[in-house]
Amino acid sequence: MAANQTAIKTKRYKKRDYQAFLYLMPWILGMLILQIYPFLCSFYYSFTNYQVSSSPIWSGLDNYSYLFTRDTEFWNSVKVTVVYTLYTVPGKLVMALAVAVFLNRNIKGINLIRTLYYIPSLFGGSVAVSVLWKALFIDNGVINALLTGLSLPAIQFWGDPRYALKTICALEIWQFGSSMVMFLAALKQVPTSLYEAASIDGAGKLQSFFRITLPQITPIIFFNLIMQTIQALQNFTSAFVITKGGPVKSTYVLGMKLYKEGFSYFKMGYASAISWAIFVMIVAVTMLLFRSSSVWVHYDDEGSF
Repeated sequence: MAANQTAIKTKRYKKRDYQAFLYLMPWILGMLILQIYPFLCSFYYSFTNYQVSSSPIWSGLDNYSYLFTRDTEFWNSVKVTVVYTLYTVPGKLVMALAVAVFLNRNIKGINLIRTLYYIPSLFGGSVAVSVLWKALFIDNGVINALLTGLSLPAIQFWGDPRYALKTICALEIWQFGSSMVMFLAALKQVPTSLYEAASIDGAGKLQSFFRITLPQITPIIFFNLIMQTIQALQNFTSAFVITKGGPVKSTYVLGMKLYKEGFSYFKMGYASAISWAIFVMIVAVTMLLFRSSSVWVHYDDEGSF
């Protein structure tokens, strides 16, 4: 009798297990077909001369050799991407944190204000937002109209290499809503007792911010730093829609370089090598940030506070 009950329980458990697997099947197939398979294929193609119209021909390290030693356009793209990342990531985090601190208060209509600040991030890196940004900063656009109205000289935002990349960076910094929401959630988790104790000790608001607020939210700062850095290193949409990489390659980020080689020149093997170079760069930067986190990121379970 006991053996039969055990068999029945085992059979029922297996049935539930198969049902769970069946529910997971769409996600598993999507992961295998749309992510893992292309990921592995691109690694293979990066060692081939693949022109789309013909079958891949094994070429070993030729793509990587040319990429790192003879392709000056690639190194220019690396430089532009690094500069873009150094502008946008700190700028977006500072803006997001400043707005989160402002919104972390109980005032009338605060929920509406928070929603309005978050709306730009709902559009993400969409083409429509990039087109709108391009229209705002063209030679006869709204921004130059405001400058001339203030008796200031008009600026060629998209025609001058000194301003083109910075103007695109401004677009990305403006879309700080997702980071702001996470900062706001983190600020609400900071114990009020810490501020009360600091106030009793005579600490001002600025001291409380740097001595209490920032250390308490360093895990969220670290998370946002990682995510925004990865996103910046993969940027493509804004540079492609607004400037096509110009003027004189001043906005020619790695995403643009990858797109041109793969979909304009149809050098899929070479484009795959570029994609893996970007991947290695992202992994290296991420590992560096994780190594540095032990110095400045503090967690509650470490007893740091």
